[in-house]
Amino acid sequence: MQGTVDGFSYGLVTPVAAFLMACLGGALGLRCTTRSLRHDDTFKAGWLALGATSIGTGIWTMHFIAMMGFSVQQAPVAYDRPLTFASLGVAILMVGIGIFIVGYRGATALTLVTGGTITGLGVATMHYLGMAGIRLHGQITYDTGTVALSVVIAVVAATVALWAAVSVHGFLASLGASIVMGVAVSGMHYTAMAAVDVRLHGTAAAGTGDSATSLLLPMLIGPAVFLLLAAVVVMFDPLLVMGEPDWQRPTAHGGYRHGAPGVPAPRRSPAYGEPANWSSARPAARTARRGAARGTYRSQDW
Repeated sequence: MQGTVDGFSYGLVTPVAAFLMACLGGALGLRCTTRSLRHDDTFKAGWLALGATSIGTGIWTMHFIAMMGFSVQQAPVAYDRPLTFASLGVAILMVGIGIFIVGYRGATALTLVTGGTITGLGVATMHYLGMAGIRLHGQITYDTGTVALSVVIAVVAATVALWAAVSVHGFLASLGASIVMGVAVSGMHYTAMAAVDVRLHGTAAAGTGDSATSLLLPMLIGPAVFLLLAAVVVMFDPLLVMGEPDWQRPTAHGGYRHGAPGVPAPRRSPAYGEPANWSSARPAARTARRGAARGTYRSQDW
């Protein structure tokens, strides 16, 4: 007997909530990864682990919020708890491997592709392992071509996300990257769900394991933990959200800008014996001396 599958039992509520969770996990994870790459310190491994946990947990939460809208009209759907939470561990582990590769091997094209592939495969594995936890009086089959497309989407999305983590600057760029990641992860999920076909065994029968409703509480705890974690991280390290200000980034000549945009540079007090207007009265003389010094250095190099 063919089962009638509905992936939007609650309308747009579950897709929108799932998308927001994917964006939240992606935003926090990308900022943690960026923090570890641009500020190499003793907490590098901690930032990478936090980033991997954030992305993995965000994707897992997104998946099961979206699955709240999944139903088969002719049979009740339940979930196996061990497999459900095993999929969370797989997501965090494989995302962590991909992020640590980029974090410690550098942001080269090879490491980004390798890390993105492992991370994407982790996302796909999480999805299909979570689907294996579904319990109903029937059998779930998949269209091979659509499954392959969903895996490709996951790998491309993960690679783009890692690239964004090492390339974007500032809050707005990071927000855009997290939105793109949320769209990609949600697209991967619903592409994979389009591959689902349910064959029921005879008449409807009650499923075994935990119902979808019993999984709602962990899903509500997850977003609360994310919000708390984000608040704590922002409180103690604002650069995770705001990025590195332009006036603190290296210039093309290897130095640093000395003031924020639109703010005049601080005036220095004249040294003993200097005229009070030394900093403004003789700019040409200072420029000439600097040019002569550069010429001296060049002659010494030769």
